Amino acid sequence: MRAVVVDSFGGPEVVEVVETDVPEPGAREIRIKVSAAALNPVDAGVRAGVFGGAGKRIGLGWDVAGTVDAVGVASSWSVGDTVVALDHGVAKPLGTHAEYVVVDTDAAALAPATVDAVYAATLPLNALTAVQALDRLELTPGQVLLVTGAAGAVGGYAVQLAAHRGIEVTALARETDEEFVRSLGATGFTAGAVEPGRFDAVLDAAVLGAPALEWVRDGGAYIGLIPHAEPGSVRGVRTGAVEVSADGARLAELVRLVDEGVLTLRVAETFRLDEVAKAHARLDEGGARGRLVLVP
Repeated sequence: MRAVVVDSFGGPEVVEVVETDVPEPGAREIRIKVSAAALNPVDAGVRAGVFGGAGKRIGLGWDVAGTVDAVGVASSWSVGDTVVALDHGVAKPLGTHAEYVVVDTDAAALAPATVDAVYAATLPLNALTAVQALDRLELTPGQVLLVTGAAGAVGGYAVQLAAHRGIEVTALARETDEEFVRSLGATGFTAGAVEPGRFDAVLDAAVLGAPALEWVRDGGAYIGLIPHAEPGSVRGVRTGAVEVSADGARLAELVRLVDEGVLTLRVAETFRLDEVAKAHARLDEGGARGRLVLVP
């Protein structure tokens, strides 16, 4: 089968499509025939060597939508099931940017019924990150949350999920994105100045760090997206960062919200697997509203 890997670190030019053996599922694993797989900033980080792994061949890709085509023992899935899954890991030999991928049986959920595989492939990593970040904040209905980077993939899901929970959301984004983030459920908007101590919590999807901490009230909460890089606590503000984990049960809840129209899936552009270097170059340019998706 064809799979996307890097043997050395660098820019888009180091990304390769190679021929390799089709992986076999072990106990409590399933093999998915990939229909679509999203490209995320974490893939660019792996490609650049941010997470280490020098000297290894590393497979890229975390998100996948496709069809189960083989199951290991003790799996609850059946051949032919259409699924989405998160294949977590920064230095794995194969990722989801391939024709087939093996994942833990508990990492998958039935795919949404209301969207195709290209859109479904944008859900797992970013929506799980958003919901797990919100869980860490422990907000209750009526509390006030600021989401930075609210027009991005994680930020957009965070706005929708928080609003769905009855949390009052203010979005921090570019002025040109105000109409969009309000359509996601933000009741407040800012493109710059923020009143210090205004919010019960900040979900810092833009990774602003210490400046965003100043916007949290005394005793509030801050959550970032880069583990171990969050600012230290001040004024009794609880700080932390989410390290996303695969969770098929939680992913199934997110799929349900897609099918109910609560969550909006966004695709900026699709690329063939053999165009993966071009896709990485587009990712590096920035500014895409929606995910870039690879189709084998």
